[in-house]
Amino acid sequence: MRAIQIEKTGGPDVLQLKDLPQPTPAAGQVLVHVEAAGINFIDIYQREGRYPLPLPFVPGSEGAGTVEEVGVGVTEFKRGDRVAWASVRGSYAEYVVAETSALVHVPSNVRMDDAAAVMLQGITAHYLSHDTYAIKAGDTVLVHAGAGGVGLLLTQMAKSLGARVLTTVSTMQKAELSRAAGADRVINYVTESFVEAVKQESGGEGLPVVYDSVGKTTFEDSLKCLRPRGLMVLFGASSGAVPPFDLIRLSQTGSLYVTRPTMGDYIRTRVELERRVRDIFNAIGDGSLTVNIGARYKLEDAQRAHEDLQARKTTGKVLLTL
Repeated sequence: MRAIQIEKTGGPDVLQLKDLPQPTPAAGQVLVHVEAAGINFIDIYQREGRYPLPLPFVPGSEGAGTVEEVGVGVTEFKRGDRVAWASVRGSYAEYVVAETSALVHVPSNVRMDDAAAVMLQGITAHYLSHDTYAIKAGDTVLVHAGAGGVGLLLTQMAKSLGARVLTTVSTMQKAELSRAAGADRVINYVTESFVEAVKQESGGEGLPVVYDSVGKTTFEDSLKCLRPRGLMVLFGASSGAVPPFDLIRLSQTGSLYVTRPTMGDYIRTRVELERRVRDIFNAIGDGSLTVNIGARYKLEDAQRAHEDLQARKTTGKVLLTL
């Protein structure tokens, strides 16, 4: 089978197209023919060696496809079932073997591309808006990277919960996408200060929550956007890791809270995983949640896909299609 393999960590050039043996499902596993694989920043961190994995490895953890073969004892899935996943290692490949616990059924009214696009980012947007900080009607929230995959989904979910949503973007094109997702005010951080914009929007009081996937370049000013006892939700680091931080500053700036959530802790049980995915797929199916797939790349173009994502040239979700 064709697959992308990493033999040494480094830049996008270490993503090599290889012909590897097709895997075989063991007991309790399923072999899936991959139709689309999601590209995420965690793939970049693993490629660079920031999140070390044993070498060599096939990157990718998110995707959607069709069940090709089931292992001994599997009763939940059968050949031909449409499935999706958020945490199956080795998804940049034509075939992947998955534990049944990692797979969910994709309903017939949801396209496979859309299913692949929302497993990681959709679940992330869901737990951020419903649990990390449970958005209430009347809240005003700030979402950084408003035209990114999570940003567009999080904006829509926050609006559905009754929030007023402020977003940050870097270009006019991204501003248009963010507005189309429902953002009430889009702040171009290249031309205006998002801290000053938040002060205007909140009457100087600050916000109950800031959702920040950017990290290093936004963290300090994001804290300035919070009201007393506000929550800073740091869920990514596209601009780099936040430097070491003296926690006493939280007490000096309003008894603030900071959290660094990760998806695994919000889908710890099968029940929780299925609940979140059901909410997301139902919203896609009834048209209340729009999935923006900003770019599709062929498997052999994985290097360019990583380059474009890392350079922030993309909007919405980035997919590899097979």
